[in-house]
Amino acid sequence: MAVLMVLVVFAVILLLAFFRASIWGWLLAIIVIVPVVAMQSRISQEALNSIYIALGIFVLVLGVPFLRRLLVSSIILKIFRKILPQVSQTEQEALDAGTVWWDGELFSGHPNWSKLLAYPKPSLSAEEQSFLDNETEQLCAMIDDWDITHVRQDLPPQVWQFIKDKGFFGMIIPKEYGGLQFSALAHSSVVTKIASRSATVAVTAMVPNSLGPAELLLHYGTQEQKDKYLRRLAQGLEVPCFALTGPFAGSDAGSIPDTGIVCYGEFNGQQNVLGIRMSWEKRYITLAPVATLLGLAFKLHDPEHLIGTEESRGITLALIPTNTAGVQVGQRHFPLNSAFQNGPTVGCDVFIPMEYIIGGMPYIGQGWRMLMECLAAGRSISLPASATGGSKMAARTSGAYGRVRKQFKLPVGKFEGVEEALARIGGNVYMMEAVRVLTAAAVDMGEKPSVISAIAKYHCTERGRTVINDAMDVHGGKGICLGPDNYLGRAYQQTPIGITVEGANILTRSLIIFGQGAVRAHPYVLKEIKAAHDPDRKRAVHDFDVALFGHISFSMSNAVRAWLYGLTDGRGISVPTGAPTLRYYQQLTRYSAAFAIAADVSMLVLGGGLKRREKISARLGDVLSNMYMCSAALKRFEDDGRPDEDLPLLHWAMQDALYKLQVAFDGVIQNFPSRIAAMLLRALIFPLGKRLTPPSDELGHQVSALMLQPGAARDRLTQGMYLPKDENDAVGALEAALISTLACEPMQAGLDAARKAGKITARNELERISEARDKGLIDAEQALQLERDYALRRKVIMVDDFSPSQMLPR
Repeated sequence: MAVLMVLVVFAVILLLAFFRASIWGWLLAIIVIVPVVAMQSRISQEALNSIYIALGIFVLVLGVPFLRRLLVSSIILKIFRKILPQVSQTEQEALDAGTVWWDGELFSGHPNWSKLLAYPKPSLSAEEQSFLDNETEQLCAMIDDWDITHVRQDLPPQVWQFIKDKGFFGMIIPKEYGGLQFSALAHSSVVTKIASRSATVAVTAMVPNSLGPAELLLHYGTQEQKDKYLRRLAQGLEVPCFALTGPFAGSDAGSIPDTGIVCYGEFNGQQNVLGIRMSWEKRYITLAPVATLLGLAFKLHDPEHLIGTEESRGITLALIPTNTAGVQVGQRHFPLNSAFQNGPTVGCDVFIPMEYIIGGMPYIGQGWRMLMECLAAGRSISLPASATGGSKMAARTSGAYGRVRKQFKLPVGKFEGVEEALARIGGNVYMMEAVRVLTAAAVDMGEKPSVISAIAKYHCTERGRTVINDAMDVHGGKGICLGPDNYLGRAYQQTPIGITVEGANILTRSLIIFGQGAVRAHPYVLKEIKAAHDPDRKRAVHDFDVALFGHISFSMSNAVRAWLYGLTDGRGISVPTGAPTLRYYQQLTRYSAAFAIAADVSMLVLGGGLKRREKISARLGDVLSNMYMCSAALKRFEDDGRPDEDLPLLHWAMQDALYKLQVAFDGVIQNFPSRIAAMLLRALIFPLGKRLTPPSDELGHQVSALMLQPGAARDRLTQGMYLPKDENDAVGALEAALISTLACEPMQAGLDAARKAGKITARNELERISEARDKGLIDAEQALQLERDYALRRKVIMVDDFSPSQMLPR
């Protein structure tokens, strides 16, 4: 009987926790369970009466909101305020920036998959598609990346002019100011296509549409500033840049040494103008050497209290024409053989009027918040797009090269070692495109996804690094010899550039994704922190009480769900789709609950120290990131119409990400500072051990096979990249060679059979073709087809060479 009672009580607790019962749900259960257990224990009436009294007090205190807040929540709030870590102003502004979107669902422990799938399929307008098919296509056709990166170290004048004339600098600017007013998806798609041709040109086109003057003016500029600059920016009459990073202030914006002092001065011949005298030194500023309009972040000081009572006014943003006296531009950095304009900018004793402050005087001191709110554009759009564009090119060329290039009479792509690399390329590119599109769609839905943008930036650029490394391995010597016919070399050299900008990837992974997401996307933590900082005591206790007990119910539920789902590996969880993706939704729901309880345990045990436990934070960020990327891949599969041909790509991408998610969880547990908490987490998350495995060799073979020949899946995988049709172009020749190789293989087999039978004696391939034609084994048309195939294969295989004089330094 006692065992049965224990089991019943245990079952009731599990059910209450699983379904996130309210306080009164728990109290009613306790009111029933405690007396029953007490009576079954056959204790004395006096003891029973004492239990009833204690139970009544307990129920009264927790059940009556006024008493609970007075006797429980207010005391816990005092403790919470003491242990709450100090947050700097820049950290607080970063936390407050942006919006919570699908990351909130992943933190919930039970994502609403129907909500994700109900989002409309992202698509381009007719105007946007036309620009992609025409102007962007024309721009890509004008690009000679070897000429740009090796000969000129700059874009040719006609390319610069085309970019300006056709509105590439004004993609985000409204039509009322002469811009294109494109969606985030269109902006992303344009950058993706250009990046598949040239990273240098992609950077040049994307920076004015990313974090810079246009973005800031649109959100914060005064009407006068918008009228003055937006049309000129859209028409390319102004070339913008934005200067934030300096020699002594990279990611730590709070240490910006660049200063401006409020004072009176002379400006344009006018005396006693209220303005700012400033000096700065910035570096790594894209477009700075050719910029006509400089956006600048600096710390503003008002020692004479000319505009207020405070001396230190905080980080402020200004927009300064580069022809202003004291502004120095023109010097260039040389980032890894990329030719985009990047360099330092220096200001010495520069005086500007107050109207140069972006947004005017009301936005003094609001600079860091403004930057954080606008940063989603660069992270969500530009960098994922540029990484994905280059990776699509690497995927398509690696598949074609693997089929055309033969060793030991076998296409190199069919060697199992090469298959492994091709599978990684295909799976990663499938995932990257899914993340690119879904993240851009979020921006188009009005979101400013600060955490998700960091995920997209970090993982697209990192996966892009993996893709280009694998592509170089597949190409071998073809990839390492630079020249006009090398379509991979510059992409390989320039890959680390994207990894360092908009927050270096180590920083993004270690501090931002989970460090910011744990507070921003968690359903209760930010509410608790805001209550702790609320000076209104009554409101603070009320809000903290609601958040605290909601948090307790949330944590208990996720602990139970993680354990139960772990026992079943998610089987039985209701999800909106069936095979072949049903199990993926179930597993992600399981790991969402596990992630939620792991995040709560980490914050509870480590508290403010979690910020310094960067490796733990990074691994938890990896869990969140892989859940988001899996969500994007599943959404892509549904939006594409669930094509069967794409299943190998989907399966590889999902299984790879889920396995990495499991590895990240295991890393958290193995290295968790509290071994008791670690054992608890292992019991809840992996009650039956780690069951997931990486993608199988057979699955990798299927992915590789899709990439080695033309087909719908290969086209969808690389859709949106630039495909030259000119056979004199290296990529165009490779595409033609793939088609030709497949068409000519039966004839090649016939020639090989004829040679073995002694009907053909020539050793040279071209001579064998002529001999076969002369002997009537093939007709003239077939001979021409084989000769063209030979020429295409030779062009594909050959690498560039140079005379000694050509190798001299320019």
